[in-house]
Amino acid sequence: MPLIVWLLVPVLLILLGVAAWDLTQRKHALLRNFPIVGHFRYLLEAGGPALRQYIVTSNNEERPFSRDQRSWVYASAKQQNNFFGFGTDNDLERSPNYIIIKHATFPWTGRDEHPKSQVHLAARTLGAARGRRRAFRPPLFYVSAMSYGSLSGPAVQALNRGCGLTGALHNTGEGGVARHHLHDGPLIWQLGTGYFGARDETGNLSIERLVERTQVSPSIRAIEIKLSQGAKPGKGGVLLAAKITSEIAAIRGIPMGKDCMSPAWHTAFRNADELLDVVERIADATGLPVGIKSAVGQTGFFEELADLMQSGTRGIDYLVIDGGEGGTGAAPLAFSDHVALPFKLAFSRVYRIFEERGVNDRLLFGGSGRLGFPEEALLAFAMGCDMVGIAREAMLSIGCIQAQQCHTGHCPTGVATQNRWLMRGLDPTDKAARFANYVLTLDHDVMALAHACGFEHPSQVTLDHLEILDASFGSRSATQVFAPHRLSS
Repeated sequence: MPLIVWLLVPVLLILLGVAAWDLTQRKHALLRNFPIVGHFRYLLEAGGPALRQYIVTSNNEERPFSRDQRSWVYASAKQQNNFFGFGTDNDLERSPNYIIIKHATFPWTGRDEHPKSQVHLAARTLGAARGRRRAFRPPLFYVSAMSYGSLSGPAVQALNRGCGLTGALHNTGEGGVARHHLHDGPLIWQLGTGYFGARDETGNLSIERLVERTQVSPSIRAIEIKLSQGAKPGKGGVLLAAKITSEIAAIRGIPMGKDCMSPAWHTAFRNADELLDVVERIADATGLPVGIKSAVGQTGFFEELADLMQSGTRGIDYLVIDGGEGGTGAAPLAFSDHVALPFKLAFSRVYRIFEERGVNDRLLFGGSGRLGFPEEALLAFAMGCDMVGIAREAMLSIGCIQAQQCHTGHCPTGVATQNRWLMRGLDPTDKAARFANYVLTLDHDVMALAHACGFEHPSQVTLDHLEILDASFGSRSATQVFAPHRLSS
């Protein structure tokens, strides 16, 4: 037998063994979907820092999330060492808008009695100001809106299981409540312009069907009306026909074989006054807190809403501001790049509107848009957020590699696709544990930063405890940076 055959046989046997292992293991979706060749991704990842340092890019240049940010999420999710050695590689003195947290000389040293397996709770009770029957204290962190359909069933299930393990809330997204959402994780049921799961035969909002859904799904803790999202405000939504399965069609009440279009406007209301009527109808019928989510452009709506809430007879229970840098939904480039204010500017303007009218204590505030990192989350709490939403960071924790194929249906790790072969690579139980590890690490690190500032809880940190560096060897208090913008529009 030729020598080459003797050499090839053991190599082939080794490759077959590796392929068999890849196809049966459950920890790495990429390897299950792409046996053998998937290992090259990990080899490139391992050698990436040296290649980028000397040839390509630094650890902080990749977008939308840098290598450092992704590495921190991956390590946290896998319970690996998420520390970084040899000091920061950021150029602090030449980095515009760089966040510095001003620690106290004597940090908070009290005993934290909160269970380490649970996300800490917000300082205020959701729905208490309006006397909702099912008011509750929400966790500091929740999975921001990502629909089943945009995400795969195993991905949704993994996130919901992870929320069940940690007490974090799980926003369903506007695609309705699916069986994948019903794995012990408490839910925020989002209603978009399509009213999926709560619509009548003509596609309009049905309070009766909404109530029925909440009665059969007691894990629904709050209702959220989505006005717009950061990735494409004013555009509405679309779920491509290729992503629509028979299950998704049944949940949403839509036909197969056609793109599912969500209009840019609501049919249940046309202005802030009518919106509050709908909010009160839903709250009275379900007993649940009801909030709204919106990106921010023109601020007239928020001024009108805050004015109407001054009488105290009607009001929303919470308001989530989604920054224009958000992006779990596919969108035209002009919308994703240029429509809607970024979170920090948007939130500071809207919060001030409610603050000046004396109604900011009647509702809770939430924020989303690249806030799933400790320093960004702490700044959001200092600005006035009671809870912070995490979306793409949550996707990273369950296997997303930032391939940016979400809109094509070809996500290689099975997170954002309905392709059966690709979905099989994502094991919900294993990924649930990884998401739980990530969100608990985020919660722990935010609490640690608050303690370093001298406080027991992040809600006690103010903008005066953070400083923003510019690129000219200068800095300003975060109060100076954001407060002057709050009323300009």
